Amino acid sequence: MYRPPAFREDRPEVLRDAIRTHPLGTLVTAGSLGIVTSLLPFSIRCEPDGDVLCAHLAKGNRQIDELREQPPTSVLFHGPQGYVSPSWYATKREHGRVVPTWNFVVVQVWGTPTIRDDVQWLREQIEELTNAAEKGFRMPWKVADAPEDFIQAQMKGIVGLEIPVSRIEGKRKLSQNQPDRNQAGVIAGLRETGQEALADAVAEGRRQPDDFSLAK
Repeated sequence: MYRPPAFREDRPEVLRDAIRTHPLGTLVTAGSLGIVTSLLPFSIRCEPDGDVLCAHLAKGNRQIDELREQPPTSVLFHGPQGYVSPSWYATKREHGRVVPTWNFVVVQVWGTPTIRDDVQWLREQIEELTNAAEKGFRMPWKVADAPEDFIQAQMKGIVGLEIPVSRIEGKRKLSQNQPDRNQAGVIAGLRETGQEALADAVAEGRRQPDDFSLAK
């Protein structure tokens, strides 16, 4: 991933937080079937030997055959993103030398995948993923709320996936290369167009550049 110094993010705790906040990842493999992708919600575990991404796939997904071959694998997680109009820059009115751009947050993970067929592992993974997604709801749903025979039948249609993290990188392109008055204009423009999450990310970066969180 191309990461100019102004946009790099390498702090492990920030990258983990980004994945937990934006867990839908694009799984990319390059094996005997060529380049294959799937969109999957992931959980991330901090194990003694390092971080591990966990997910599950429908058994009908052809990418499972590739994953069993343990090909080079990458997962991309996208945070808030959106178009930035040059009309939002104060410097447009000063000299006009401005162009559009796109602000975004992304985390990329690499690792060697392992398919998990173990029923207990699958149960723990779907509970982990569900509990994280339901957290904060007034009446959070739990896997145990459904009839056990129904859950067991549903689990027969999926397999688990583990990817020990061998490398992880983040990029936050949030107008850090613009003067403060342009950043203020970007925040105002994003809010005016309803892009609150992205506006919050840019604003957080301005207020506390050393403590910026990708999860915003």
